[in-house]
Amino acid sequence: MASTLDLFTELCAIPSPPGNERAVTDRVAAELRSLGVEVEEDDAGARIDSNAGNLLCRLPGRLEGGTPIFLCAHLDTVPPQGALEPVVTDGIVRNAAGTILGADNKSAVVAMVEAARRIVSERRSHAGVELLFTQKEEVGLLGAGAFDHTKLEAELGFVYDQAAPIGDVIMGAPYQRSLVVRFHGRPAHSGMVPEEGRSAIAAAARAIADLRLGRLDDETTANVGVITGGSARNIIPEWCELEAEARSHDARKLADLVQEMLDTFAFAASVAECMVETEVSETYQGYRFKESDPIVRLAATALEACGYEVVPTLTGGGADANVFNTKGLPCLNLANGMAEIHTAEEHIAVDDLDAMVDVTLALVDAARDATQP
Repeated sequence: MASTLDLFTELCAIPSPPGNERAVTDRVAAELRSLGVEVEEDDAGARIDSNAGNLLCRLPGRLEGGTPIFLCAHLDTVPPQGALEPVVTDGIVRNAAGTILGADNKSAVVAMVEAARRIVSERRSHAGVELLFTQKEEVGLLGAGAFDHTKLEAELGFVYDQAAPIGDVIMGAPYQRSLVVRFHGRPAHSGMVPEEGRSAIAAAARAIADLRLGRLDDETTANVGVITGGSARNIIPEWCELEAEARSHDARKLADLVQEMLDTFAFAASVAECMVETEVSETYQGYRFKESDPIVRLAATALEACGYEVVPTLTGGGADANVFNTKGLPCLNLANGMAEIHTAEEHIAVDDLDAMVDVTLALVDAARDATQP
């Protein structure tokens, strides 16, 4: 059984971009099976175009009473842009090769695995603990969305997927909509008969210039992240496609913002004498907890038992917690000390890796001693 740090650096050295999580999935499953626990892999991989399914295992030692919980982490990372060479310098784990580390979310994976090792080896009593490892979280929470949540015996769960100091408790996350917009113009030779063309790129550019982007208020954001178009330098571009998103903690604000964006695309297309097609999809739904909710009280008990101040906060990002809350299964996101995720500066302190094991065990103890929510 590898130590927490050794397992973490080993997992971070294994590439696992969305859809190609097989190697890290097998390694985590092997580590869990070495504890003598059963690990089940579902069929989600085939349904979400991944080469691996979600992993689920239940720990032995369950007692009557208390509150059964599940712990969830995702096995994929954003695609690395270089080699993966985790190193430890002055108590901090980084990647020496100029790309992501993979602390998001492999730091949570190792916290769960090490806590499971201690629960099994110490024969620690609990009210029910299930471990769930999902795929393709980074591209729309697809693994969690494809997982059959009725397989869980737990009544509530926790993810560790917020890049912030330990103690931050995510009380709410936004709703998100994704937009794919394709402008259709008319091709023409740009040097001989440009007046006969209708530029789809010009239409898209006007639309983007007219959009309200960035942080619109304390709970709402919008972005255009990808744009492609045209066929050649000397041809008026007959097509241009862009990908955009909008997020808000307020569902009505989000609906109004998406409609505003659609109107902007339509107006820009009409001015440029182009056609436009739009596709809007729900990426995930938002949620909001209260400090009096049983799941929040449980987290506060565990964090305070480990010496952390509880800091309720909101996030602008999504996590697997969004999926489970939408399915009616309360799931709380706890910060775990990750920093600068999705960048070449991503890092985490060794002390925080170990601390989240303690927090996990404190959650298990608090759930065991809790009354039913």
